[in-house]
Amino acid sequence: MADEVGGESLSKQVKFGIGIAIILSVVGWEAVSGFQESKTYYVTVSELVSGKVSHQHIRVGGIVEQGSIERRGGTVTFRLAQDKDVVAVNYVGSDTLPDTFRDGAQAIVEGTYKSGGQFQAEHIQAKCASKYEAAPGQGATQKSSM
Repeated sequence: MADEVGGESLSKQVKFGIGIAIILSVVGWEAVSGFQESKTYYVTVSELVSGKVSHQHIRVGGIVEQGSIERRGGTVTFRLAQDKDVVAVNYVGSDTLPDTFRDGAQAIVEGTYKSGGQFQAEHIQAKCASKYEAAPGQGATQKSSM
C-alpha cells in the first residue's frame, strides 16, 4: 500500500513538473518574440538605394534635403539625403509632424520602399542637429592649471 501511495505521489510530481515546464516555455517564447518585435534597426539612404536591403517595411535614416519639403493638403513630400544619395519620401499620416522636422534635420522614416524609388512613410521622427552640437569654444575637455 505504501508503494501505491509513493507511486501516485511521484506521478503527480511528474505531471506538475511537465506543467511548469510548459508554462515557462510559453513565457520564454513570448519574451523572445516580444524582444524581436521591439528592435528598432534602420538603414541609411545609401544602403536603401544601393539595393542591399530588401524592399519591405523598413526604417531609413538621413538628412532632410534643403528646400525639398512640400505640403499639399494632408500629404507631405520631401527628399531624404545622405552624401550624394537621395530618396523621395511621401508621407500621408494622421500623426502630427514633429516641430524639429525641417530642412537639414536628421530624420528617420518608417514605411515601405516602392519600386520606382518612392518611399511611402507611415511615421516620421526628426531632430534638429544644431540643437545637439557643442557651442563654439565649449570643448568636452578643459585644460587644468597645474
